[in-house]
Amino acid sequence: MHHVEDIMSIAKHSAEVHRQTPLYRHLYVQVLAAIAAGILLGHFYPDIGTELKPLGDAFIKLVKMIIAPVIFLTVATGIAGMTDLAKVGRVAGKAMIYFLTFSTLALIVGLIVANVVQPGSGMHIDPASLDMKAVTTYTEKAHEASVTGFLMNIIPTTLVSAFAEGDILQVLFISVLFGVALAMVGEKGQPVVDFLHALTLPIFRLVAILMKAAPIGAFGAMAFTIGKYGVASIANLAMLIGTFYLTSFLFVFIVLGAVARYNGFSIVALIRYIKEELLLVLGTSSSEAALPGLMNKMEKAGCKRSVVGLVIPTGYSFNLDGTNIYMTLAALFIAQATDIPLSLGDQILLLLVAMLSSKGAAGITGAGFITLAATLSVVPSVPVAGMALILGIDRFMSECRAITNLIGNAVATVVVAKWEGELARAQLATALAGNAPVHTMRGGVKPAE
Repeated sequence: MHHVEDIMSIAKHSAEVHRQTPLYRHLYVQVLAAIAAGILLGHFYPDIGTELKPLGDAFIKLVKMIIAPVIFLTVATGIAGMTDLAKVGRVAGKAMIYFLTFSTLALIVGLIVANVVQPGSGMHIDPASLDMKAVTTYTEKAHEASVTGFLMNIIPTTLVSAFAEGDILQVLFISVLFGVALAMVGEKGQPVVDFLHALTLPIFRLVAILMKAAPIGAFGAMAFTIGKYGVASIANLAMLIGTFYLTSFLFVFIVLGAVARYNGFSIVALIRYIKEELLLVLGTSSSEAALPGLMNKMEKAGCKRSVVGLVIPTGYSFNLDGTNIYMTLAALFIAQATDIPLSLGDQILLLLVAMLSSKGAAGITGAGFITLAATLSVVPSVPVAGMALILGIDRFMSECRAITNLIGNAVATVVVAKWEGELARAQLATALAGNAPVHTMRGGVKPAE
């Protein structure tokens, strides 16, 4: 178990260093400053701002490069360490029950708020006057998606292709199978398990190195967004943006806050604990950028590695609370703006279709827009061309979608770990209080050396 102690001693050392370092050296302060600088540059020098798009793209590519090995190592070593293989199925089953419940709840919340606030009423837009060309790419991608296709896509063509393409669900599929095979081999597979554990150290160190580029990525992405779309493009659709941000805020602090309180932790403390990951998402508007860091942090917070490895990667496809709120809210906004009344039956159909189509959204920028196109193309009442109304401001809402998704997955990890009895509560309390993490050994709680 010395490799685990090594990881925790690094974690403890970094926590001590964290207390001594000046404010400007903290990653979250650097990312925050970079976002502010990007907004200013994009606003005052839009031409330069739009040219900086490669900075944001390059950073997201760097992170995506490391996601597959992080998931593989976390899941395979987590499952290989399980003596009871039925536990893998139990964890996955409990996670899916949680995902289905809260994803549906998020869709219903979006539907209720859209009916109460009516953000699109009074716009009186003729659907025929809308430019369909702008949304064609999204609708084409949406038509390609089907439930069977989605399930078949989880199985990779070859063992290596999943890693080459970086498909999260395919990598997870291989990782679970490999972890189960290792656990079944037993003692003979121990050298492989030890090697994978040893490999975890440099991989997570590489994640830490890549994260140093986060401020540059956030600066480029934000300068491009403001430079291309401008602050003025927000003004005319401010009602929809405001409604979406408010709904997400209420969902996080009331719905997820109640879940957190019921399970013995504070949502505010959890948000504070993952603030660096949240700011990273705010800057890049892709929740994938924070996946390696989130998995590392949730494990340090006392959630068993096997639970973290199963819940977070699957949550990136099945537990997208922010995307779900956005889908029903945006669909009703388009109906209201184009003066199309939707009956209760229409809205229930919309909800059912959204429940299926939202399960195929991966944690990438624009995925929410593609799933919205998939939903609208099935529901005949709402014109797909109406998506052109929100295309310009979608980028400003994708940050909020990604942040809500990330918080939802962090809460899900703690809750499923608690349900499964795989949560070290003292370690969670210590981590959320902002102190150095404590490592739980199999024989009890032991601080890192």
